[in-house]
Amino acid sequence: MALMAAGTLLLFINSAMAAYNVVDFGAKPDGRTDSAKPFLAAWSKACGANKPATVVVPTGQFFVSQALFQGPCNNNNLRMFVQGTVLADSGYSSGVSQWITFKYVQGLSVYGGALDGRGNSLWACKAAGRSCPTGSTAVTISQSKNVLFSGVKILNSENFQMAILFSQGIKVEGATITAPGDSPNTDGIHLHRSTGVSITGSTIGTGDDCISFGDGVANAWIENINCGPGHGISIGSLGNSAGEAGVQNVTVSSVVFTGTQNGFRIKTWATPYVGFVRDIIFQHATMNNVQNPIVIDQEYCPGDSSCPNQSSGVKISGVIFNDVHGTSATPLAVNLDCSSSNPCQGIQLTDIQLTYNGQLAQSLCKNAKGKSSGIANPPSCL
Repeated sequence: MALMAAGTLLLFINSAMAAYNVVDFGAKPDGRTDSAKPFLAAWSKACGANKPATVVVPTGQFFVSQALFQGPCNNNNLRMFVQGTVLADSGYSSGVSQWITFKYVQGLSVYGGALDGRGNSLWACKAAGRSCPTGSTAVTISQSKNVLFSGVKILNSENFQMAILFSQGIKVEGATITAPGDSPNTDGIHLHRSTGVSITGSTIGTGDDCISFGDGVANAWIENINCGPGHGISIGSLGNSAGEAGVQNVTVSSVVFTGTQNGFRIKTWATPYVGFVRDIIFQHATMNNVQNPIVIDQEYCPGDSSCPNQSSGVKISGVIFNDVHGTSATPLAVNLDCSSSNPCQGIQLTDIQLTYNGQLAQSLCKNAKGKSSGIANPPSCL
């Protein structure tokens, strides 16, 4: 849902719903005055209301240094209607890992607006090779349930654009998430230890993964995504520490990848820590000049310093690649490099049509077991 007219706002705020405008609490739409306290004051009123309530951010630019919107609240029908732009600090500070955070909330819907993380100064620090902080995530949803983000624009976060952590029933629809292609570690949406997440009808282009899955993600639905620039849609990296939960029951469907480093990717460290990835469906994708359209990499070990001559303990099984077509930017369009100690099981390649430079592309399988059906271009290595 994009920016709405005032008449449309009436659909969200009626006589049965309390409404709290951040300007009434002292927020200044000048892009300079820190409006964190007024934003939190409006939230406190809405969260404490015993009936459905809305926080309204009108047109204008609002500088918010940092804000934690925290529950539990007295009602499970909270709405935040954003017409303006919320700005982060144009500089950066060390030790701040989250900018806008929603924690312990249930039944929240956030509509419209833009959140600008203004990460340029931190990226410049990193590019110069100086000692720099990790940076903050623009929007974090943590330990929450039944949260909707609709029509929101998130841009230029220092680190991840959005993170969904330890939560259930989170929906992101119609989002536009952008950061420069050379900005470091700026994943579009990162999921971790969460279930029942859906991301639909969104455009994501960043300097890292468009969507990334950490451990403990289950029952996720991703559909109708435009991805690029970036590193594609990735499960992992997994297996870098003990005690990680598995990833299961994930469907990624109807994605257009344009100029990305990867398309569909599963990535695990070449270390013996155990884990699993199972029951994954990657389907109905268009690859436009993608370097690695289909890739399973179980030998991930940056710098080759911590895991030489080791094998991944993460077990990958039941992964379907269906109806993937388009162009690869490299000759190797399908690369299934699985663990020697835990070979991939139940891999399916169905109706794969990928070419390189107008010619036949290549596929490579290592420790991968499964089957191929339908169109096989490049010829299947299974």
